[in-house]
Amino acid sequence: MTTVQFVVATAMSLFVFVLLANFVVDLYARGAIRAAVDEGARAGAPVDASLADCERRADDALDDLLGGAMRRGVQVRCVADFGTIRARADVVLPGWIPGIVPDWWFSITGTAISEHDP
Repeated sequence: MTTVQFVVATAMSLFVFVLLANFVVDLYARGAIRAAVDEGARAGAPVDASLADCERRADDALDDLLGGAMRRGVQVRCVADFGTIRARADVVLPGWIPGIVPDWWFSITGTAISEHDP
């Protein structure tokens, strides 16, 4: 009887460990995505820059910081309005245990003030 209890306790401990590890990795991904959209917005702010520069820089930063399924779940768009450049990332981070750990959906926006000719 003790062996069954030990196996169940071990399985539950490993399950909790996986949940915590998934949480920590998702927090890292959120920070990486935040850095990428901020960098993209800054890249689109100079006078001679375009929205394509913003999106390209954000995508390059994401490629450097994230990989695999996490990277596939991130879509970045840049918009210019009212003297600012906004880079927005719509994100879906998949849970590691399908059906038990839900996917995490969120959006992050980075903003920079556009430079203009004097």
